[in-house]
Amino acid sequence: MATFEKSGKANPAAAVRHAHVIGWGMAVPETVMTNDDLSSFVDTSDDWIFARTGIRQRFIANEGESTATLAYRAAQHALEVADILPTDLDLIVVATATPENIFPSTASLVQDWLNAHEAGAFDLSAACSGFVYALNMASDSIRAGSINAALVIGAETMSRILDWQDRSTCILFGDGAGAVILRASETPGGVLSSVLRSDGSGGDLLAIPSVGSIDANESRAGANGSKLYKMSMAGSEVFKFATRVVSESVEQACQIAGVNVSDVNLVIPHQANLRILQAAARKLGIDIEKFMSNVERYGNTSAASIPIALCEAIEQRRIQDQDHIALVGFGGGLTWASMIIRWGISKPSEQHGSLLNRQRRHVQYRIAKWRSRSRRWRRRVNSKVRDLKA
Repeated sequence: MATFEKSGKANPAAAVRHAHVIGWGMAVPETVMTNDDLSSFVDTSDDWIFARTGIRQRFIANEGESTATLAYRAAQHALEVADILPTDLDLIVVATATPENIFPSTASLVQDWLNAHEAGAFDLSAACSGFVYALNMASDSIRAGSINAALVIGAETMSRILDWQDRSTCILFGDGAGAVILRASETPGGVLSSVLRSDGSGGDLLAIPSVGSIDANESRAGANGSKLYKMSMAGSEVFKFATRVVSESVEQACQIAGVNVSDVNLVIPHQANLRILQAAARKLGIDIEKFMSNVERYGNTSAASIPIALCEAIEQRRIQDQDHIALVGFGGGLTWASMIIRWGISKPSEQHGSLLNRQRRHVQYRIAKWRSRSRRWRRRVNSKVRDLKA
């Protein structure tokens, strides 16, 4: 696959820039919480949860894990598969509803830890649709010629914003991160089309109020009396919304890409609820076997769910060269998004990272730690010197 140089100069024969997925990786916390574990402190059961959602377990971040640490681990795995250096990256986007901070962005922390010092970095907030939104932003930048390589991450610690006494929400969500690397190429394929949509009138159906909430200063509560920094959801309304928009947006993305729905080899949807996926498959007229589903093991990991499912689909050899892949997300906002990708790189079994690049990456990670600490130390020293001179 012919690619573009870091300088932005293409090979002479190149006419059009395409954004291809060249690397992928995922990370989940160490701790597993099963439905039986949940039933020890919530009025529920494994049978009740599985029958309504298809979920058996989820991963929950411990005290030493966070949105940023999970994102960093997923990014490292993606760099290994792509066999490129952090300094080759021009942009890092983290899609998340549970950022490490309001600011600095989670993406900036990952950029620092990777030593990707030539990359811009920002977080994107579009809830469970966020990963597809972020992938669209990065691929458009590549096609426009402003960047050549981007790291796109979906990362969440949903367990931190759940009301663990609310049976309607706490049974659904889990933590994790997934990442992909996009790179410019003259080879046709990669991201073919995207459909991004929003309906803010449904914002109260799925929400997490924050410090900017209109009610925050008066009652420390958000819309409809929901708690600050805690999720509230109108489950039945969200279910109806999701089953409608999944099929509609996939059809629209296929039309833009010039691909028939029947030509889609695999649909990788946001992993919210198995019943939603089954309903969407019926509406699209696609065999449910063409829908990637791992909600049973991970629950709903919001913006992380699509890249995690993508990584598992690749690992299971469910994606082959030139396959058409549909990604579709839906969630708070209300937002929804679909994307069609024509897979166009070597099979996973043929991805062999060079030993030299692997060593160089690990050196850069060590340099990143030293560099960050050194800069912080210099800032503190300079601040004390200024104070003494004042």
